[in-house]
Amino acid sequence: MPLPLKGLSAIVTGAGRGLGRAEALELARLGAAVIVNDYGQPGRDGTGEASAGPAEEVAAEIRAAGGTALAHTGDVSDFRQARELVESAVAEFGKLDILVNNAGILRDRMVFSMAEEEWDAVLRVHLKGHFNTIRFAAAHWRERSKRAGEKVYGRIVNTSSEAFLAGSAGQPNYAAAKGGIVGLTTSTALALGKYGVTANVICPRARTRMTEDVFAGVEQPSGNGLDPLAPEHVAPLVGYLASPAAARVNGQLLVVHGGMVAVVERPRVAAKFDSKQDTFTYDELEALLGPYYADRPAGETFAAVEVLGLGRG
Repeated sequence: MPLPLKGLSAIVTGAGRGLGRAEALELARLGAAVIVNDYGQPGRDGTGEASAGPAEEVAAEIRAAGGTALAHTGDVSDFRQARELVESAVAEFGKLDILVNNAGILRDRMVFSMAEEEWDAVLRVHLKGHFNTIRFAAAHWRERSKRAGEKVYGRIVNTSSEAFLAGSAGQPNYAAAKGGIVGLTTSTALALGKYGVTANVICPRARTRMTEDVFAGVEQPSGNGLDPLAPEHVAPLVGYLASPAAARVNGQLLVVHGGMVAVVERPRVAAKFDSKQDTFTYDELEALLGPYYADRPAGETFAAVEVLGLGRG
């Protein structure tokens, strides 16, 4: 079978475990040379001593299967280290073709008790970490395109979450960061399209160290059946979005899990009200909006609640 990513190079961040590991293995299986990036801290809250172990193990696994991989243990939330990550791919492989952003941490707490540092830490790793790597990859592709006088090959796959789509009461920092990643992705898609680069974002649902509490009550199948929440269900979509076949897929948000992919539309206007005067009065707004919201279930947010119930159909 032809390898769709043969001759291409990729960076996968947060690739020492879980989703990132599955994605790095899939890109390598499809023929890409992969830089496996992971800071290697043992705590899912971003605490503990950094270690080269997780990244090295995944890179070794790829090489053992006949692929090409290098480990990188830099912290993508650090601007300088993110630049060094991109530069290492260019130095090793001559260019960078694919960037998959997956690194993240959790500091869960209700909004009324969250500490400033807990907010800052999650936004720094998720949102700033995505920006940092994109910043230097985008500059690399723009420079190559201008030098060549034509479009180049570039693919960005970012990682958001259904916590952004439908809310997550105990994760205001995480939900905000994941929403920011969607905005960053669509902006990047518009900015880089003329250079031949696509940028898309996925909302994966998978059983990993990050989600062990969320899916604690969901049983895994007995026997040899693949867990419906296994990261291996998500990795093929990342491989596709990184491939030449996805050249027309840009600025898209896709939910993926358990053998299901859903393309999410941009928000649409659900209702529109016009003032009968120069501007609205309080009484007029109450008369228009009051009845509209009167039949809504208490506590329902603007997001499509059914997103959480997406199934294989």
